[in-house]
Amino acid sequence: MWRPNLVNWPPLVHITCPGWVNEERPLKLNALILKLRNAPQAVLSVVRNFGWMLASRGLAAVFSLIYLAIITRTLGVSGFGKFALITGAAQFLANLLAFQTWQIIVQYGVEHIDNRNDTRLARLFRSAVVLDAVSAIVGIAASAILLHFFAEALGMTPTLARATLIFNIIMLVSLRSTPLGIMRVRDRFDYAAAADSATPTLRLIGAVAVAFIHPKLQGFLIAWAIAELLTAEAHWYAVHKIGDLRLMLNKGHGFRQVFADNPDLVRYSLTSNFSQTLFLSVKQLPLFLVGGLTGTAAAGAFRLAAQLSRSLTTVSQMVAKAAFPEIVRAVRKQGASSLSTMILQSMQVATVIGAVAFTLVIFFGQIILETVGGAEFGTAYISLLWLSAAACTDLAIVAFEPSIMAAQRAHLLFLARLAATAIMIGGALLLEPMMGANGVAAAVFANSISQAILLGLIIYRMTRGRGTAPPDLR
Repeated sequence: MWRPNLVNWPPLVHITCPGWVNEERPLKLNALILKLRNAPQAVLSVVRNFGWMLASRGLAAVFSLIYLAIITRTLGVSGFGKFALITGAAQFLANLLAFQTWQIIVQYGVEHIDNRNDTRLARLFRSAVVLDAVSAIVGIAASAILLHFFAEALGMTPTLARATLIFNIIMLVSLRSTPLGIMRVRDRFDYAAAADSATPTLRLIGAVAVAFIHPKLQGFLIAWAIAELLTAEAHWYAVHKIGDLRLMLNKGHGFRQVFADNPDLVRYSLTSNFSQTLFLSVKQLPLFLVGGLTGTAAAGAFRLAAQLSRSLTTVSQMVAKAAFPEIVRAVRKQGASSLSTMILQSMQVATVIGAVAFTLVIFFGQIILETVGGAEFGTAYISLLWLSAAACTDLAIVAFEPSIMAAQRAHLLFLARLAATAIMIGGALLLEPMMGANGVAAAVFANSISQAILLGLIIYRMTRGRGTAPPDLR
């Protein structure tokens, strides 16, 4: 597959076009090419990785608007609320019980690749697969227990709880964190983007088929389940194309040796998993608060608003995931203090992007809600504003999480998110009686603000205070 190589760019040429009346424009273009050619390889890598992810997510954004419109207009606001609660509960339980093995692979796999140690790398990959399998088994058992004893407390009927359990089992057996980690540590974001594109594509195909064949809640759930399974298959096929599936089968035997190969692996795995699990789970929690406190109809409108605002959150996650491998390399070589300039620059750019995006939401948010879902979904406009403000805040601090994770301060990240989550839950319980679903959305914004402040303090201490030396991971 062709890739642009800006480092070995051809010699600069004097470019002219008809209509240019002076020499400034070709000189400016040559200067831009010179800057690109002299940019650090790490920056070019992050830009290239982000480009692949942006292409994938752009496709997902367009397709999601189409299939959301199909579902909302087929099921109505109350039916869509039930659909959102089922899929949201399954996603919540999967995030709560599954390990984020992709972070482990990137954190430790970078060194093995740099040292050309295929045996240790294969052992790390195999261990991640085992961890995913154990997580799936434990998760299925835990999901069954939680839904059996707490379904009624969550406002779920027996039928709703049963559908949630089935969908959650499929979510857990189709985990794809390990293949994602393999593709990211190999710097094959092109393959990862192609595999990720399977989900929105298959969901769109499934939504269209269900709308014509069986326009019921169960039909859309079946379509979503099939999309999850086939997407997992696409991810593992990409790993096979890279060659790492063969590597795992032929090398890396001796599971216990992985702890000697990767010092402090257990502590990092637990702390990073707790932090990321809390972050992903909190994204689903407001929906349950709205559904439990306000009802399924309000949950449906809230879910659509959350889905639209999530595009901003997705952008921040893409940047973080694209940058994480390069940040790990930078911290290993230079220490955490070297990240301060990069963090400040990313905040400046992200703040401008967030401000523009929030302005668009103010003017066009209600139109989009009513166009996608119908007039009854327009009531979620105020919630959309709060949720978009929260997403813009998350976008502004996009470099905080990967920097803290790369510096192995995951325990501080977890504590900060735990405190911010407590603020969100307390705020939702306080504001919902007065503001309804809008109060829950305001609590989400409070969560993002408090998290930004706490993570900012961690970054300041990390880059200015103690612990700036490269971590000893040999």
